[in-house]
Amino acid sequence: MNGVVISGAGLHPFGRFDGVSTTDMGVHAVRAALREAGVGKGGFQAAFCGTAYGGVATGHKILSRLGMTGMPIVDVEAGCASGGAALMLAAGAIRAGQYDTVLVFGAEKMPKGIIRSSFFEPWQEEAGLAATPAFFGLRAHRLALTSGVTKEHLAQVVVKNRRHGAANPDAMYQKEVSRDEVLASRVVCEPLHLFMLCSPNEGAAAVVLTRQGAPATGAPLRVTLAGAVLRSHLPGAVLSESTPLSGLTDDTVPSPTTLAATAAFEEAGLGPQDIDVAECQDTDAARELLSYEEIGLCRPGGSAALLESGATSLGGRLPVNPSGGLLSKGEPLGASALGQVVELVRQLRGECGPRQVEGARAALSHTVGRGANAGVVILTR
Repeated sequence: MNGVVISGAGLHPFGRFDGVSTTDMGVHAVRAALREAGVGKGGFQAAFCGTAYGGVATGHKILSRLGMTGMPIVDVEAGCASGGAALMLAAGAIRAGQYDTVLVFGAEKMPKGIIRSSFFEPWQEEAGLAATPAFFGLRAHRLALTSGVTKEHLAQVVVKNRRHGAANPDAMYQKEVSRDEVLASRVVCEPLHLFMLCSPNEGAAAVVLTRQGAPATGAPLRVTLAGAVLRSHLPGAVLSESTPLSGLTDDTVPSPTTLAATAAFEEAGLGPQDIDVAECQDTDAARELLSYEEIGLCRPGGSAALLESGATSLGGRLPVNPSGGLLSKGEPLGASALGQVVELVRQLRGECGPRQVEGARAALSHTVGRGANAGVVILTR
């Protein structure tokens, strides 16, 4: 992805905001990103908007409010990876020479409760063959068998991420929790307790992509977009986001996350050993641990050991989710991946205060959602 830089980033906090519309939040994030990049009306040639629940022409509504229309505005839906998909498309257009500057943003106002998706047929939902806490619980049980993950490890992920999130003013939950508090929260589906599951919520995020070498404006330190990849599932896995509890029992089929990470590392000319900080999908605590293995941050089966080593905590060798992750921030689907990117841009600039990863030069974000769509983004400075 050489030749593309992020020249501006903006965020509307994640949480619940009564009386604030999806458009309101999108406008807030877009304005912040454009201001930071020094880009005004007519300063970008295309826009891509990530959203899953926003409805028809979400991107158009946001940019109409700003009086910034006329260019192509494309809404992109890829579940939790919607923002990552939008970023990949925008970067590809710049690399192809089609545009010099592109706006990428995501906004979402999620319904409360368990996320439902039209991806699954009604009979699948009724039979439990959808991505629900039952699926997450079974995935956690499988990690217990393959990686030695225990309920204590799951609680440790929550404690870590909520500790990180306490230093993030844009997170929904900004209070640390103890292991005992996590394990005292009610069981949703064994082995997962309530605090081990993220909260669907509301928020928005935006970045401005610019062709490398384009005239600099008042933007701060620019961050290079070294890789941006989206991959879908291959048929064959029983416990996957695409076909939970159905399909073939072939453990040799690589996950969409592994496919995306492999391609992103190749695109960036880097490997897992080069990453200094990461934001990984933690829809539930077990999902973060699985991400370590699928991305290649540790060997297969080594996620529990990596967590126990302290490497993934702030101050460790490879901090994961210094923003607090979804377990602290919550997850507004269309904004989720771009929210990770905004955090990592700020990390690479050294702007994150008490949650700053010192000396970070390479960062990775990872999201995976219905489809199953997996997005991996690599940033460098």
